[in-house]
Amino acid sequence: MRTYLVVVDESPEAETALRFAARRAAKTGGAVRILALIPPAEFVQWGGVQATMEDEALQRAEALVTSAAGTLSDESGIRPSITVRQGDAVTVVRKTLEEMEDVAALVLGAAAMGNPGKLVSHFAGADAGKLPCPIMVIPGGLDSEAIDRLS
Repeated sequence: MRTYLVVVDESPEAETALRFAARRAAKTGGAVRILALIPPAEFVQWGGVQATMEDEALQRAEALVTSAAGTLSDESGIRPSITVRQGDAVTVVRKTLEEMEDVAALVLGAAAMGNPGKLVSHFAGADAGKLPCPIMVIPGGLDSEAIDRLS
């Protein structure tokens, strides 16, 4: 089965990438795996404060992924699998791709204006030839109709 790995954060381009992946998976009989990233925690001298900060970041990521999964299920009927991981975004995505051999494509959304984003810049640039699967970069400026037509 084809699995499309989508990295989800709070950006509008992540929603665009998720919609594209869901439509593509529905048309090809595939699946969607959502990867939510929690940035590495900065060291705080007091452990209790740091633990609270990490817990809040995890709760935000879980709420974001739950919302995205609900929307995905409502629109396409696909129930995504969900992974939440903490760490440097590039390192976490690379490790996830190494661990999950069923990933058919890494689907990333590019910002509609300006810099396309850290992950797009990295994986479409320096690491493009080292990926174990194709990368799909979805322009953040596409509207729902365009995404549906192109997927």
